Amino acid sequence: MMAALALLAGFATASWAAPVPKEIRVGTLYASTGPFASISMPAYDGLRLWARQVNAAGGLYVKPYGRKIPVRLIAYDDQSSTATAATLYNELISRDHVNVLIADSGSVLTSVAVPIAREHKMFLFDISGTGKPFFTRDNPYIALMSLPISTLWPSVQADFLDSVGLRAGIRRVAILYATNDFSGTHANALAGYLREAGKLRIVYDQGVPTNTSNYTVLINNIAATKPDAVIELGFPGNDIGFLRALHESGEHFRYVFTLFGGFEMHALLGGAGAAAMDGTFTYVPAALYPYKVNYGPTLARFHAAWDAAYPKGSGVPWGADGLMGYMTGLVVQKALATTTGMGQLDLRRAVFAQSGKLRTLAGPFRLSRDGAQIGEMTPVGQLHADGHGGLRLVAVYPPAAAKAKPVFGK
Repeated sequence: MMAALALLAGFATASWAAPVPKEIRVGTLYASTGPFASISMPAYDGLRLWARQVNAAGGLYVKPYGRKIPVRLIAYDDQSSTATAATLYNELISRDHVNVLIADSGSVLTSVAVPIAREHKMFLFDISGTGKPFFTRDNPYIALMSLPISTLWPSVQADFLDSVGLRAGIRRVAILYATNDFSGTHANALAGYLREAGKLRIVYDQGVPTNTSNYTVLINNIAATKPDAVIELGFPGNDIGFLRALHESGEHFRYVFTLFGGFEMHALLGGAGAAAMDGTFTYVPAALYPYKVNYGPTLARFHAAWDAAYPKGSGVPWGADGLMGYMTGLVVQKALATTTGMGQLDLRRAVFAQSGKLRTLAGPFRLSRDGAQIGEMTPVGQLHADGHGGLRLVAVYPPAAAKAKPVFGK
């Protein structure tokens, strides 16, 4: 009797077991053209490299099925348009029925994904959309993968100015920023940190549209306030326009900071040139800083794999965005290898279970309760011309990461 019941139970379990899928569908968007192409395409290339490596090893190990399953990357071109992106995010969910949804790179193209993912109860793997409004206690369908939330990101620079900068005579600060979810909240947070410290005076604090390209008048207006430090926060196109105009103006400030000088050095070099960037400060991305890892490749091994996949002349630049796309794939991989189920909230639990434990080549992975990234930091670095038309970036703060002392202008 007991044997018969056991046999029946075995049949029942088998009849209710979910069939093993032929593939795990991972959906994402990329921008091949438009203002966000320079940050989007490398991130997509990093994700493609991850998928290629996974499939070469036999697929993703998916714990609920107890086996490896090939990954299929489904990607569409949003052409840097939020309207197009909204349509395509919906198609990935409703038509393609992806198992995993990954946002396009950057806050602007992530902004439309957040409400769509929430509406469809689809967990969103957010590569680099750091805007504070994305993360709320009542939305369990998002987690930021590879950069700290924009309100936390500038804390290192504020500490640097309030300590090292102050001792060097930096007293007056000008902040110019593009008004979007990323650089807008970044600028407001930076100003808040500086005002709270109370030792530096903000003499200029102005936002401009993200599509701003002509900075000549703005630089004249900034110069009139006689700042020691000028901090420009925007996307790569904003940085290029600002640096070119500053170089052509002949104005000099003791401290000049741009947000993407390190993250998009290749793009800024092509648009502004080494002379315009020499001596400026920026953040040091993980692509230029070897963090200790406990999952995935080291920076050196990843760089070698990148060069093999995308050799010189391929038109695919090495940099921070490629690393962030690849690192997002690693988190997806870890989540599927540890999840107890394939529901979207199961994936969320698997991702959050790695908070404080996972260390990838992008740094320590730690999430706040609302899904914001709070573990990965961005050291301050300074760019120096290498004499061959290029630049080298050296970390100057915090002390634990510093490789040299900062050189302030006169």
